[in-house]
Amino acid sequence: MIWADNLTGHPRMGLIVPKYGTSAVARNRLRRQLREIWRRDVMPQSPAWDLVIRARREAYGQPFGELRRQVVAWRDAVTPAR
Repeated sequence: MIWADNLTGHPRMGLIVPKYGTSAVARNRLRRQLREIWRRDVMPQSPAWDLVIRARREAYGQPFGELRRQVVAWRDAVTPAR
């Protein structure tokens, strides 16, 4: 995950979900899961920043709860205190 400040006044997210030899169904499922985590857990508490998430090969086998835990832990580690 990479983040940078932006001038739009609201947070934005970009996703990179490589194929890694998986099916389109698996890639789309992972994209949907990451967007849902962004929408519910990251975006409401984020400052105006651009976040780029590049999924790793291991992400395809993770349950939703584990993906959420990892993303939220990363958010808590890098979000500046308000």
